[in-house]
Amino acid sequence: MKSVMPSLKLGLCGLFATVFLGACNYAWKKEQPKALARVGEEYLFKDDVKAIMGKNLSPDDSASFVNNYINTWASKQLLLNKAKINLPEEKLAEYDAFVANYRTDLYTRAYKEALMQQVNDSTVSKAELESFYESEKENFRLKEMLVKLRFVALPKDFLNKVEVAERLKNFGEKDRIVLDSISVQFRKTSFNDSLWITASRIIDEIPPLTSENLDKQLKKSQFLNLEDDNGVYLAKILDVRAVDEIAPLSFIEPTIEQVLLSRRKLDFIRKLETEVIDEAIKEKEFEIYE
Repeated sequence: MKSVMPSLKLGLCGLFATVFLGACNYAWKKEQPKALARVGEEYLFKDDVKAIMGKNLSPDDSASFVNNYINTWASKQLLLNKAKINLPEEKLAEYDAFVANYRTDLYTRAYKEALMQQVNDSTVSKAELESFYESEKENFRLKEMLVKLRFVALPKDFLNKVEVAERLKNFGEKDRIVLDSISVQFRKTSFNDSLWITASRIIDEIPPLTSENLDKQLKKSQFLNLEDDNGVYLAKILDVRAVDEIAPLSFIEPTIEQVLLSRRKLDFIRKLETEVIDEAIKEKEFEIYE
């Protein structure tokens, strides 16, 4: 009697193969993302649009957004295809190299920034600031006058101008308290006399001052009492730095801090690039052929 086992085995194998392939086919179909449009071999998928679409759009706005996006995407793809066909080969090669270089620069820059954030070395000590300032003083000569002052701008009809002027000159603790208590009546105030202010900004705040009368009016220890159609301007000048003098450290400090941080960043990047090459040579991942 001929055995039926081989036939049974073949039948079972066929059955399993059919079920297995059918399941795979079903899974493959299920996992396929939904395409919204096609241009040649390029597809635009639903997930691509969903990732950039606003979450609070109405159904009508969503439909309009998707339709506009599809048309824009299609236009770009079609023009790209035309460009690849019609542009000279050398131009295409040039653009491909440009894109490749940009991609490399983008990735490496992001990686360097991430490493620098991990180090988080963004504090500049007072000693570093002072050392740099002393060594580079000649590079910090002023191109504009600096002034330390306190001032108020009063309405033209303000009644107690004399009292305000005296308290602004003296500026003791009681004077400061009184001036603060009535400051709502002033048009402008600036009581922080520890800051250096540029002459151009002072001209903006005190219009009777001009570039022509600036040197005459802004002298150390001088008190200003100026008027125009808008009001009265009272100011006590505490200190002055003239054009071409060396800038005070307190004024130039933010600039020095940025310079030092930029140098620190460049040093870190140079060290990183050197270490990457040295490690690659050691691990035989990089070599130069003669």
